[in-house]
Amino acid sequence: MKNHKLLAFILLGTVLVSCRDNENDEKNLFSIDQAALKASYQPQESLSLVMKNDKNMTIDSIVYSINEKRVGAVKGNNKFDFPLADSKLGYQQIKATVYYDGQNVETDARIEVVSNVKPKLLSYTIVNTYPHNESSYTQGLEFYRDTLFEGTGQRGTSKLIKTDYKTGESYQTVNLEGRYFGEGITILNNKVYQLTWQENTGFIYNADNLKQIKTFQYFKKIEGWGLCNDGKQIYQSDGTEKIWILDPETMKEIDYINVYSEGSKIKAVNELEWVNGKIYGNVYQKDAVAVINPKTGAVEGIIDLRELKTKVNMMGHDLGNDVLNGLAYNPKTKTLFVTGKRWNKMFEIKVSE
Repeated sequence: MKNHKLLAFILLGTVLVSCRDNENDEKNLFSIDQAALKASYQPQESLSLVMKNDKNMTIDSIVYSINEKRVGAVKGNNKFDFPLADSKLGYQQIKATVYYDGQNVETDARIEVVSNVKPKLLSYTIVNTYPHNESSYTQGLEFYRDTLFEGTGQRGTSKLIKTDYKTGESYQTVNLEGRYFGEGITILNNKVYQLTWQENTGFIYNADNLKQIKTFQYFKKIEGWGLCNDGKQIYQSDGTEKIWILDPETMKEIDYINVYSEGSKIKAVNELEWVNGKIYGNVYQKDAVAVINPKTGAVEGIIDLRELKTKVNMMGHDLGNDVLNGLAYNPKTKTLFVTGKRWNKMFEIKVSE
């Protein structure tokens, strides 16, 4: 009996291997010609796709998709040209479904679309210098109705604060539970949205009295870093090159952009601020602010703010963590307010080319 079982196992195994070999043979019949592809493209270019068909099979048609969205088809093995003008910056997953002899098989490839925008180096002048609470591990900063709101981090000391920016004193504070590490904030429709770092949880408060309205869970397992809004949608950074675009009612993903400065993706975009149709995002531990196109993700300008740290008392600070991390735009004065984690000063600056 054991011999029969052993024989059956061997035969079954042989059949399974044969099936897998056939499947692999089918998949290997065709492949997207990598020699015709470049490692990276810019948005003004077109992508030319052609199929390698080493066994000279008769191809009926090929359907092409990019990032799971069908973009076109060709008869036979004709070349397929696809303009990249409306493509996201970042990696593009290409899939080709080849139809032949009453069958079909899929093959794929990947390219990267990078920015064709050369960022401008922007300058600034310091308009005013104000005191800032040195115990505040600043994670988010935003003006609303002439009041400065601040979100701070670190477990056990995370807060949401209404602040008198001229004196640095707080006049209303909400303390987060000790298990939460507070992150970025934004204010939309009289609601304050506040993220946490690794807890996958956010909070929504009434902007008038800071009473908590509800909590929400992130739409996927990501870290919470920065927030801003354009008056309709919310933008959230997560420590990667991505900025997610969210529905403020559901906090679910609508879309996303990838942040690129020319040929390089920019990771660790942290605190976000919406300024005149652009996203200002400070790059964590770089003491610089990137001016980002919210439609494409291209960095259009850079503000080098390293000099500000020389004006701050950094004695006794953790230089690796107590970095620039607070951006708030005041539309009335058309100035940007900038501070950092545990900085003793906040700077009002005017940005120009």
